[in-house]
Amino acid sequence: MLEEMGYQFEVMTASIDEKAIRFEDPKELTLALARAKAAALKPQIPESAILITSDQVVVWEGEIREKPENEKEVKEFLEGYNAYPAETVTAVVVTNTATGKQAEGVDIAKVHFLSFSEKDINEIIKEGGVFHLAGGFNVDGEIWKVHIKKIEGTRDSVIGLPKDLTERLIHEVAE
Repeated sequence: MLEEMGYQFEVMTASIDEKAIRFEDPKELTLALARAKAAALKPQIPESAILITSDQVVVWEGEIREKPENEKEVKEFLEGYNAYPAETVTAVVVTNTATGKQAEGVDIAKVHFLSFSEKDINEIIKEGGVFHLAGGFNVDGEIWKVHIKKIEGTRDSVIGLPKDLTERLIHEVAE
């Protein structure tokens, strides 16, 4: 996403225990995780930079869904999306490492799916990438595209970094 937005960047991984940070409210949870990532990474950046951290969960019928842990959970998630849409809740925290100024926000999008057959679910599991995705789904790739009925919100928000929100936050901390 940042490349599409015209930014040069370096990817860093925050060493935090995400399971130790828990909130029932998905907005609070994703913001707390994105803040924790920023706090962990900021000391590792000696030069002046704009640090962008984010986190995402999927909410389905009021239940927070993170990355599926096994095939059974993938099946449960996808079969659930046959009945009700999935909502992505994405928090973005942007920090100016020189000034310490920080801005944050949350973006929500909703994905309505067409039904997944047993064959489709098995094919998705076989590909394996689903285990690295919040809520166990994606909006990219042929198998996913044929199952998307509509997206309320933006595709980039569903993918995990809402461009408009991120751009606004960058400008807030750069001033």
